Amino acid sequence: MKKVGLYFGTFNPIHIGHLVIANHMVEFSDLDEVWFVVTPQSPFKTKKTLLDNNHRYQMVFEATLDYDKLKPSTIEFNLPQPNYTINTLVHLEEKYKNQYAFSLIMGEDNLKGFHKWKNYEVILENYSLYVYPRVSEGSIENQFINHPKIHKVDAPIMEISSTFIRKNHKAGKNIRPLLPEGVFKYMDEMNFYRS
Repeated sequence: MKKVGLYFGTFNPIHIGHLVIANHMVEFSDLDEVWFVVTPQSPFKTKKTLLDNNHRYQMVFEATLDYDKLKPSTIEFNLPQPNYTINTLVHLEEKYKNQYAFSLIMGEDNLKGFHKWKNYEVILENYSLYVYPRVSEGSIENQFINHPKIHKVDAPIMEISSTFIRKNHKAGKNIRPLLPEGVFKYMDEMNFYRS
């Protein structure tokens, strides 16, 4: 059974930091594939600067074209909103009965707030977490520190954010090196994040 890591995000836009982490996960852990799950709307974020779902999916598609083990996913587009990770996992299990073993990929910053997630105990009971390092405030709950289902992967620390890219693109700065070529082209042609 293929081991698939689910990398959730708004990817608004996807950038080289996301790719570096996802690629590191498939090359240096026991995951066979990473799926970029484009989230329509996080319960923790407002939609103000969020591009349309299909545009963000298209950018993830462009970014992953040359990587066999990285795939874009629209799985959350048709689930009721606001959506919770536990619902997506249940949906994926039903859709791909015994074809894949799913895990979650998250930054250390998310692990610090993981105890606030809906049904986090159920998630941990049934799924592994692959955690990559992030520079962030706060500490990890004791219950997660030596947990057998939580694997820390020594990926490079990426200090690039989509917010930084949007803000500086709007300000007329050249942010091209921070984006995969196809993503920059699409973003530029569509005139995204300019106004």
